[in-house]
Amino acid sequence: MAIHPRRVAITGIGLVTPVGNNMSETWQSLLQARSGVAPISLFDASGFSVQIAAEVKGDNYLSQTGHKRLSKAASRSHLFALAAAEEAMQDSGIRPDINSCSRWGCSVGTGMVSLNYKELLAFQREAAPKGEFESELILDSSIATDPIAFCRNQSAQGLSLLVKRYSIEGYTTSVHTACASGGQAVGTGLKLIRRGDCDYVLAGGFDSMISPLGLAGFCLLDALSLDNQNPLTASRPFDATRNGFVMGEGAGFLVLEEWERAVKRGAQIYAELAGEGNSLTSYRITDPLPSGDGPIQAMQQALRSAGLYPEQVDYLNAHGTSTPMNDRSEAAAAHAVFGNHINDLKVSSTKSTMGHLIAAAGAVEAAICALTIYHDKVPINANLERHDPECNLNFVCLIKTKDLVVSVAMSNSLGFGGSNSCLVFRDPKDS
Repeated sequence: MAIHPRRVAITGIGLVTPVGNNMSETWQSLLQARSGVAPISLFDASGFSVQIAAEVKGDNYLSQTGHKRLSKAASRSHLFALAAAEEAMQDSGIRPDINSCSRWGCSVGTGMVSLNYKELLAFQREAAPKGEFESELILDSSIATDPIAFCRNQSAQGLSLLVKRYSIEGYTTSVHTACASGGQAVGTGLKLIRRGDCDYVLAGGFDSMISPLGLAGFCLLDALSLDNQNPLTASRPFDATRNGFVMGEGAGFLVLEEWERAVKRGAQIYAELAGEGNSLTSYRITDPLPSGDGPIQAMQQALRSAGLYPEQVDYLNAHGTSTPMNDRSEAAAAHAVFGNHINDLKVSSTKSTMGHLIAAAGAVEAAICALTIYHDKVPINANLERHDPECNLNFVCLIKTKDLVVSVAMSNSLGFGGSNSCLVFRDPKDS
């Protein structure tokens, strides 16, 4: 007798992004194509070739981060995560309790670990007052002697804070596969519920690389847009004049729930998380195969996982970073996967307004796909004025948001190092 895998409902969404401190603000900004890109304010970037980024604005999200003890042990990106996770929990109307905590899991995509700017500055002033580091001063510096600072900068700290806050006792994991992290974390949540390890999973991603170290690294790779004088249009995925991506920051979280449990309790279901696929392209650290081979594998796996055909997909939220090689490779992959359906497939990259959230990108864009299905509206690909003939796709690039009945949506997350993630979502009314 065939055993059908357990289905997965998305019942809660939380977002902290460069265009909104919560889900509602972010969604409305995307519909109106409001850009979150501006001159960097978190530190003095005047000495860098790139001086713009998509920062999270304001601090309204801080009211959602929980107890002060949690916040003290949290970095900037951890605060985003705590706020987005709490919004997702409240939105779902369910959270772990003494009877269910062992059936809850947590899967997160995490960014690179580094000291924030204030900590770096303090470390430099205390340990190298004359310009060169002195070993005895390093050991006595406020950062080296602060156990909370040490914990705050551990790779598993974000996951630990979330698990502590919600008393989650089931399967927990953190994923770091560069720009594919958030997508793979959400996909892991799908697998946990399908195979019966969990009934509920808090899944998402968070990151903030807008720091001197993060900016310097991407500047050295020539990966960022140099359009400092025109920040609002600097991120222009698939445009013939694109010249690099724009760094962003933020967090996105979903509450994933076993389908029958969600239906039984009358939960609001945004979409079914129907399939996921992954691949690793061993080509170059920063460039994808021009043929799109890695993304092709991930997209085909995701469709098989969902039990769907390419022609059933209505909308593709493209990885679309606005770098020349990535956009061409992804476009080639889309043509290979969708074939004759390519002209009917609506495509847009929401990085055109919120920049690239790195490890958080896949989780945020998963939430966007769920909202697209729920609201039957597709965010546009902003700043696309001169179409690159090598990226010949059916882009949604009207001034106003395109109303479209979306039954099936797909999201790509393609990371440095060759990690590729693809997620497929289905309208719950069609399930």
